[in-house]
Amino acid sequence: MTAISDDFVKQLSGYGLTTAQILYRMPDHPSFLQTYLWQHYDLCPHFPELNRFLEFWKRELEGPLHSVTVAHSRLIRPAELRAVDGVFRFN
Repeated sequence: MTAISDDFVKQLSGYGLTTAQILYRMPDHPSFLQTYLWQHYDLCPHFPELNRFLEFWKRELEGPLHSVTVAHSRLIRPAELRAVDGVFRFN
């Protein structure tokens, strides 16, 4: 029996793929900006996973945040799911 992926279960629960482009200042050279890309399954519009990561960043890392740009896409939408009356197997 095949196990169901945790990511797939999250998608069925309303999670979508979230990508955040994080610009932050270099600790040694504050006039320079560096970019970091973060990608995870998260819930729109509150983004609890992203906010948890950004709180970790502010608390633990030295590079102060400049800006965060977020893109979000629900990969499975209600219109894409439909009930199936039967299953056909071909060998």
